[in-house]
Amino acid sequence: MRRIKIMLGLLACLSAPAVAAPGDRVERLLGELADAAGPPGFEEAVRAIMVRELAPLADRISYDGLGSVIAQHGNAGPRIMLDAHMDEIGGMVRRVTPGGFLTMQMLGGWLDQALVGQRWTIIGSKGPVKAITGIRDVHVTPAEERTRVYPRTSIYLDVGAKNAADVAALGISPGDPVVPDAPFAVLGSSGRYLGKAWDDRVGLAVVIEALRRLAREGHPNQLFVAATTQEETGLRGAHTAADVIKADIGIAIEGGVAGDQPGLNADETQAVLGGGPGIFLYDSSAQPNRKLSALIIATADAIKVPLQRDLVQGYGDDSAEIQKSNGGVPTVNLVVPTRYTHAHNGVIDRADFDRTVELVVALIKRLDTATVARLRDFTPAR
Repeated sequence: MRRIKIMLGLLACLSAPAVAAPGDRVERLLGELADAAGPPGFEEAVRAIMVRELAPLADRISYDGLGSVIAQHGNAGPRIMLDAHMDEIGGMVRRVTPGGFLTMQMLGGWLDQALVGQRWTIIGSKGPVKAITGIRDVHVTPAEERTRVYPRTSIYLDVGAKNAADVAALGISPGDPVVPDAPFAVLGSSGRYLGKAWDDRVGLAVVIEALRRLAREGHPNQLFVAATTQEETGLRGAHTAADVIKADIGIAIEGGVAGDQPGLNADETQAVLGGGPGIFLYDSSAQPNRKLSALIIATADAIKVPLQRDLVQGYGDDSAEIQKSNGGVPTVNLVVPTRYTHAHNGVIDRADFDRTVELVVALIKRLDTATVARLRDFTPAR
């Protein structure tokens, strides 16, 4: 009888459906980065992840005076700066009212209509505190106001406090950082990921995975992976990190602006989810080096990675500050297309991420001394 029970148990194990393993290392890294709290000037949690991931791969880790992380790999050849920023759009507590509500100073480019009726996390002195931005009840809102966008100056954070003393007891005071409460999730079986802060946590994951491969496979240059601070409030960390690195070539990795959801037109943005990485041929802050852009297009073609050309108004990125450093640096902005940036919930496509890593690795392998000299040569043809 015991033998029969053992056989039945083995058959049950063999016929039972396999339990799905949690996501792979990259998926787990993307989720951890997306969930980390790090508005401009408060990047500590993200910085800890970046140092943990980059230090085993780098020859040296250093920091600029604003807290950007600089991981160097290689000691000979041209100086290549591979950049992504750590901060996300968020806010900070401005004022606590006598009734226990909080006003908020926004950090970064928010639309007012993205602020109401949302969940937030305040990082107070006693740890994270949940909050919501309220929204006026439809039952008491006059008909003529029901389609109105309420300005941010009329929006309050509610932490469930009865008065200002309750707020203080939670460890909250003016100046404390505020971030969206929007946990990472896998959307069905589509290979698409939901999360906050893809601008620019997806870029951080790209530079980590690119360095992981390049450290193993080799490259002909000095590579400086910079995880910068305070991009959303003026590209500040890119400026100071570029001062330290003194790059010959700059490559910024960003979350792009996908234009394949309803309500956008083709002149706003040209990228789509699942179409591969994007190269910005223009944005409001920078224009890429034309020879570097041509090299990227040729590299993508050689490795058979689809590359989307994109031009976006009203967009700024770290390449603008790198471009103006060290007497002028050829730069480019490469992006992982992202839906719904600068809001609580964005969507990326895993295939776009993987292809972006492939492209960055192939590009940096091509940036040897002769190639970089050609990219930086502006002598008129005779």
